[in-house]
Amino acid sequence: MFESFDFAAASGTGGAGSLVQLLWPFVLMFAIFYFLLIRPQQKKQKARATMLKALSKGDKVVTIGGLHGTIVEITDDIIVLLVNDATKLTFDRSAISQGVRSDSDSK
Repeated sequence: MFESFDFAAASGTGGAGSLVQLLWPFVLMFAIFYFLLIRPQQKKQKARATMLKALSKGDKVVTIGGLHGTIVEITDDIIVLLVNDATKLTFDRSAISQGVRSDSDSK
């Protein structure tokens, strides 16, 4: 009534083929993660590094904490911002979040 079936004998010498079939979903998942997560993050880090290198005296910037100021002194690691007419604050270069465009820059 019940027939026994030998799966190992039925597959024959297709062990390598089944391994490739087993790996395809993992390769596909890695490709999806790369294009949706890893690559955009790398592009964002590269753009941020370029922005930090391009900072110069007189640029208006925003810090990570949201403080707006104008760069009055800049070295390799340190930036001094003028916040109002008399207040100067010192920050690490990495604390700068973004540059701010003034209306005269966009014309």
